[in-house]
Amino acid sequence: MITLFKLLSVWPLWLLHGLGVVLGWLAFVVSPVYRKRFVSHVGLAGLTRHQWMKAVGESGKLVLELPRLWLGRPVRVLWDGAELVEAALAQGRGVVFLTPHLGCFEITAQAYAQRFGQAGKPMTVLFRPPRQTWLMALVGAARLRPGLQTAPTTLSGVKQLIKALKNGESVGLLPDQVPPQGMGVMAPFFGREAYTMTLSVRLVQQTGAMVLLAWGERLPLGRGYRVHVRPLAQALPAALPEAVTVINRAMETLILQCPQQYLWGYARYKPARISA
Repeated sequence: MITLFKLLSVWPLWLLHGLGVVLGWLAFVVSPVYRKRFVSHVGLAGLTRHQWMKAVGESGKLVLELPRLWLGRPVRVLWDGAELVEAALAQGRGVVFLTPHLGCFEITAQAYAQRFGQAGKPMTVLFRPPRQTWLMALVGAARLRPGLQTAPTTLSGVKQLIKALKNGESVGLLPDQVPPQGMGVMAPFFGREAYTMTLSVRLVQQTGAMVLLAWGERLPLGRGYRVHVRPLAQALPAALPEAVTVINRAMETLILQCPQQYLWGYARYKPARISA
């Protein structure tokens, strides 16, 4: 598999994305479970067929673009809202970046590392190590780059995030990812209760960090990506359930700006996973 990743890493992005569309539709057609979950989730969001059809192929792009992003030459990245990042970092309070499973969430961290991390404000991203040994080694090596660090979904990883924020650095989280048991609360997400991580709120409350919303849009025909950055529309309430609900609503707002690039097939409403 590593050999295959290395081979795909030299392919042009437009070709990988084209094959990704095929892969996305193949998964949608052959897997009844995946298809049912996908259709159920877009129904909760109130999307029309025209709004969600393209998302089927986008999910395949997410898979096939990884070899290029992890092992290949840098891709073209544009920015929308870079001034918000600059202003936040200038305050020295630390920044919590919240990114849903929208577009290419891999590129947001890479783009930040290249533009801001290498200038002295690195980003630490929280990630769940894959279970496959070969993939764990590949992901670990690919994500460790100048200006970018990783933290596992463990107590030591959380401590690493807190330390980074107290040093005025940035951290990146996927707040719509189902957290381990005991690290979340139930909160509405597109009208249905979902087990939602509390870590993002706790990090802000414990460190006084700022919150920015970010996502990486795939540009047409493999022309690269555009990283969008937005402020959180309102301050987080002191009460944990209310604060988590505010974050979920912010994620919904981002997603509905470009629903065709959201990962609707993700098992968002599954029970809390038991931490290993």
